[in-house]
Amino acid sequence: MGEAQPKGTGGRSAQLAHTGLRHGWTTGACATAASTAAYTALLSGEFPDPVTITLPKGQTPSFALAVEELTAGAGPATAMAGVVKDAGDDPDVTHGALVRVTVRALPAGSGVVFKAGPGVGTVTRPGLPLDVGEPAVNPVPRQMIREHLAHVAQAHRGSGATADVEVTVSVDHGEEIARSTWNPRLGILGGLSILGTTGIVVPYSCSAWIDSIRRGVDVARAAGRRHVAGCTGSTSEKVAVALHHLPEDALLDMGDFAGAVLKYIRRHPVDRLTICGGFAKLSKLAVGHLDLHSARSQVDKGFLAELARRGGADEALAEQVAGANTGLGALQLCTAAGVPLGDLVAASARDEALAVLRGAPVAVDVICIDRAGLVVGRAEPRGPGA
Repeated sequence: MGEAQPKGTGGRSAQLAHTGLRHGWTTGACATAASTAAYTALLSGEFPDPVTITLPKGQTPSFALAVEELTAGAGPATAMAGVVKDAGDDPDVTHGALVRVTVRALPAGSGVVFKAGPGVGTVTRPGLPLDVGEPAVNPVPRQMIREHLAHVAQAHRGSGATADVEVTVSVDHGEEIARSTWNPRLGILGGLSILGTTGIVVPYSCSAWIDSIRRGVDVARAAGRRHVAGCTGSTSEKVAVALHHLPEDALLDMGDFAGAVLKYIRRHPVDRLTICGGFAKLSKLAVGHLDLHSARSQVDKGFLAELARRGGADEALAEQVAGANTGLGALQLCTAAGVPLGDLVAASARDEALAVLRGAPVAVDVICIDRAGLVVGRAEPRGPGA
């Protein structure tokens, strides 16, 4: 099931090819496939199997259905389809989980309404990209599901179908699996989150991925690139390209391995390194962590509170920041009060990066973004040659 990532000569795609690891699919991609199959069956009486979807970057993987059920009786008709998540070679706790989606038609004008079924969590605290009370189906999977349901409705427009649908997402044993994630601490209760920005799970074998970062630097230097960008993911990569117009072979898929990028560039320097990533991840670099994975480092909200004080926050705001549910929640508090926490984190991250570079002739700048890809903090280049 599925489709390989496209291979390129440099940058992110070359890194992916170099690892030799098998990619998998996010829970968001699985939910999109299950939604598409279920709504098709609700309108046509037949489940497409396999069901093909289009991911945000244009890939078109196909998913086999593990379960399917079409019901019609005295109440509204419903259709349910399920897909087993394949995480590839990534050590993902949700590998093998059965993602089910049940759909039922709603009155015209209702839009797509998301519900949390068994095994999918509900947001209970602020600071996440979803409102309190919402099912933990993240923004990109929601958009993917909406788009695919609209395509299904369009294909059946002769029957009067509209993309006004209730979508209930469930994960078998999801509440139990979620105990091995950060969801309970984040206030996502009752199960897992439905995640993914690209639809693809990139396998993070530490040794393979660090080796791929090194090859990425080698490719960039061989191509004569004097400016490279280390990005934590696909969204930050887009931001770096938009701001700096960098070619593909100047892009390093840093992931969580900031230290690997900095230590290799220390020995194999380029003129300029841009580090671009999510605010919470880069707040870890700002405090000195070089491995940004959530299992190995955490957001230090006490440190964020101290930065906020330096930025003009009063003690009441600093205490709110220290007690915030997430790094994003701390950022939102400071933004509302006019305290430039994003810029302060970016500057601290830049200074930590320069300390790891130990005087190597590399200028460093840092860009912090939020989950939507909006720039929330920047630090201008500093270091030799800046």
